[in-house]
Amino acid sequence: MRAKHLILTCFFFFAITTCLYAKDIYVSGVTQITMRTGPGISHKIVAMLTSGAKLQIREYGKDWSMVRNSAGKTGWVLTRFLTEDVPKALLVDRYKKENERLASKLSAAEETAKTLNTENKALTEIAQKYKQLKDASASYLKLETKHKALLEQSREQEIRIQSLERSIKSEVKLGLLSGAGVFIVGLIFGMSTRKKKRGSLLS
Repeated sequence: MRAKHLILTCFFFFAITTCLYAKDIYVSGVTQITMRTGPGISHKIVAMLTSGAKLQIREYGKDWSMVRNSAGKTGWVLTRFLTEDVPKALLVDRYKKENERLASKLSAAEETAKTLNTENKALTEIAQKYKQLKDASASYLKLETKHKALLEQSREQEIRIQSLERSIKSEVKLGLLSGAGVFIVGLIFGMSTRKKKRGSLLS
């Protein structure tokens, strides 16, 4: 039972220690350093680390520290070759990548601005054409209204002319009938007068 508690305590201590020291660290400005299986030059070399290599510190010591490289290998390196400062080469690379990212965003923003400008011009042209069409439609409606009014006036005048023609025809017919009546009456009167004259002559 005590053994289990001891094992669990050691496990938690190791986990806490690992979490505390699991931070990024870099190989300082040397060409290469060795990573060994233990804290000493007598231990076997497991990897060669170049300057600027990014590591994770597992256990920090005065002379030797346990680290883990990007390939997942764990080993010991001399502490004096480690630094928390990001190497200048990595900083330059980071700034270069950030600059490229910003340049890409700027280029995309410029393309978006060009597209929006083109769309804005197209919308302006559409608005102008719409206004022209609207004005033309208004003019057409005015002309159509005037045309309808003129047609209505023409119809009214036509009705008046037809009414006047009917009135004139009626008056002409009445005049003809009156003239014919007068002519017939005159003819009858003349014939009667002639007969009377003949009768008086014979007597």
